[in-house]
Amino acid sequence: MTETPSEAAGSMSRAGGLVYRLLSRLIEVRPEELSALAWSWLYIFSVLSSYYIIRPIRDQMGVAGGVSNLQWLFLGTLAGMLILNVPFSYLVKTLPRSRFIPITYRFFAANILLFALILHWSDAEQTIWVGRAFFIWISVFNLFVVSVFWALIVDLFNSEQGKRLFGFIAAGATIGAIAGAGITASLARYVPTPVLLIGSVVLLEIAVFAVRRLSRLSAKLAARPAAEAAEQPIGGDVLAGITHPFKSRYLAGVSLFLLLFAITATFLYFEQADIVSRSFQDRGAQTAFFATVDLLVNSLTLIVQLFFTGRILRFLGVGITLALLPGLCLVGFSVLAMMPAMTALVAFQVLRRSSDYAIARPTREVLYTVLPREDRYKAKNFIDTAVYRAGDQVGAWSYALLAALGLGLSEVAAVAIALSAIWLLNGFWLGRRQEAMAREQAAS
Repeated sequence: MTETPSEAAGSMSRAGGLVYRLLSRLIEVRPEELSALAWSWLYIFSVLSSYYIIRPIRDQMGVAGGVSNLQWLFLGTLAGMLILNVPFSYLVKTLPRSRFIPITYRFFAANILLFALILHWSDAEQTIWVGRAFFIWISVFNLFVVSVFWALIVDLFNSEQGKRLFGFIAAGATIGAIAGAGITASLARYVPTPVLLIGSVVLLEIAVFAVRRLSRLSAKLAARPAAEAAEQPIGGDVLAGITHPFKSRYLAGVSLFLLLFAITATFLYFEQADIVSRSFQDRGAQTAFFATVDLLVNSLTLIVQLFFTGRILRFLGVGITLALLPGLCLVGFSVLAMMPAMTALVAFQVLRRSSDYAIARPTREVLYTVLPREDRYKAKNFIDTAVYRAGDQVGAWSYALLAALGLGLSEVAAVAIALSAIWLLNGFWLGRRQEAMAREQAAS
């Protein structure tokens, strides 16, 4: 017996009611937000799956070209970030988001397909040079596509919604990363690299589909003033993304937050490399160690994102929540300075990375919800990409300088402690300023 249209609509309504009841046990979500939340999940799941399919390919090509080349590959990545920010800002200036975001993703998809063709026809020697270009390009791709995702999300949801929903949305990224890595781990030995790259492109096209759906749903959310929610070109200056972070104290504070995050992360990465190289002589044991850390990080991250992030952010507020990660680093580097041992390293690394993915990153995105639309896309993209990679460079070369001066792990950790203290104060200030700006927007 066939259902009538009214019966079918009733079935869909009951299914939606069931989903709402289940989700409302995890997070504070409202019925009108369900569709946007679902498409946001599909969007970030597809983007992270796409990246994590090709991330192992990128890392293998980077190592194949020689470990000594990695610092130059990082420098090339920073240059690529700076170059791409200008044409991206032009797209933001002239096109509505429903057009410039798909163009951005399809640009990267076209380049991935081009690399697939070049790798298919390259010999062993040519593959090394292609691999170096691929490493740089995929490193640019990673930060760029994730930054564009969060730019759209902070443009759709306001500050109050961000506190409730961003942690849960970030869980879609974690699940996507696990899925993409699992696909490559399962198929890499049996499927040619160009085929895996094509799979990554297909997932990007799914992300584009989700973008269009989210753009249509934006009016129903009623989270933004009508003038902001409309699908109109944002306009402004092409160089605004680069210049505004130097003109605005608030954006300069956000830049400093990310810069200190990247520098301290690089310090910890090099300290980890030193401790692991001394603790494990066998490469297989080292690989197993890194895989175990990744598994612990992803598991803890997903649990916190699903059950705790929204509650922590709403209970503690933006300032205290932002200060949690630098506070953890202050304690972690202090322990490493006194006891540079494997146990301390593992505990610190797992807690730091999971705290970043589950708490600091969603909270950092809330900072952008109170900015003008131009800054949500242009300045945010510049900070998330170029400033972040600049932090990597500063951290890497600073660590090399400290090592050249003869400082050991304990002394380097002491420098990181000082940076973490500055970072902590910066997080408090940013949180207080964001909440004041959010109150002003709500009142107006």
